[in-house]
Amino acid sequence: MFTLLQQAAAQPQGTGWTFWVMIGAMILIMWLFMWRPESKRRKEMQKFRDGLKKGDKIITAGGIYATVKEIKETTLLIEVDSNVTLRIDKNMVVADPSAQVKLEEKK
Repeated sequence: MFTLLQQAAAQPQGTGWTFWVMIGAMILIMWLFMWRPESKRRKEMQKFRDGLKKGDKIITAGGIYATVKEIKETTLLIEVDSNVTLRIDKNMVVADPSAQVKLEEKK
């Protein structure tokens, strides 16, 4: 019995290609379930931010509901309440309140 185990250990396994197939499968699965949806979501959010116009209602990353008052290349001037305006970076706009209402209605 010990000689059988020694012979099995001495013979090369030849499993190198299965290792690479498994690594390739893991990368494919990560791309399908993690990277691709994130990339799609990022592109949609950038399209939303680029399409903002004066008067649009938005929600900032800090949870502030506001209305767009002025648009510049990288910043927005938003009106939070009457006579209360803030200048924020465009990347801090995370949602449109009407989209939030639609999501809640679907639930």
